[in-house]
Amino acid sequence: MNCILLCIQPASETAVVGPATVPRRLLARPARRAAILSAAAVAFGQGGFSATSMEDVAGAAGITRLIVYRHFESKEALYEAVLAQVRDRLAQGFGAHRARGLTGSEAAVRALLEGAREDPAAFTLLWRQAAREPRFAAHAASVRAGAVEVARELLAPVSIGDGVRRAWAAELILSFLVDSVLHWLEEAPPERDPELVEMVSRSVPAMVRAWAGGAL
Repeated sequence: MNCILLCIQPASETAVVGPATVPRRLLARPARRAAILSAAAVAFGQGGFSATSMEDVAGAAGITRLIVYRHFESKEALYEAVLAQVRDRLAQGFGAHRARGLTGSEAAVRALLEGAREDPAAFTLLWRQAAREPRFAAHAASVRAGAVEVARELLAPVSIGDGVRRAWAAELILSFLVDSVLHWLEEAPPERDPELVEMVSRSVPAMVRAWAGGAL
């Protein structure tokens, strides 16, 4: 009877528990996809793209390889989906904070920090490891270029020199923000996150003022 009931629930999927026939848990398709992405970020982060198999991802997620393939047609598609999820999460977070009236620097550090806390492995994969993977270096560079362009737009009202100096400033601001969050993840517990937000929110405008030779 249990088997019959499970087989008529197409919206859910069963996790693997070894030889036992009783399922550990059922997840709706969106939740299962999210769980696979999270497990994949950890697996790819630990082993790299080439050395990590779909079987490794399935094992990390507690499911079969067949279920992974139901959601992602290839290992490449899965890796790209992990990166895309982080990118979209950061963009949505930044937009939401800006809509609340936060400054560009505070909105950026909050979005980055929230995205990093939500899925540290995926965040690190995007900002540190993907650029070293030949198949995904262009993808990572594209995400970074988009973030740099946002920084350039935020710098637009400030007089800091010609295009060369503006490009340099935008790259430096992004590197400062991302590296600040990555190092903070390694050193500080979540309850101290407001400290980082405050420090970065003050530091970025101070740097820009120094470059501009005046107030923002």
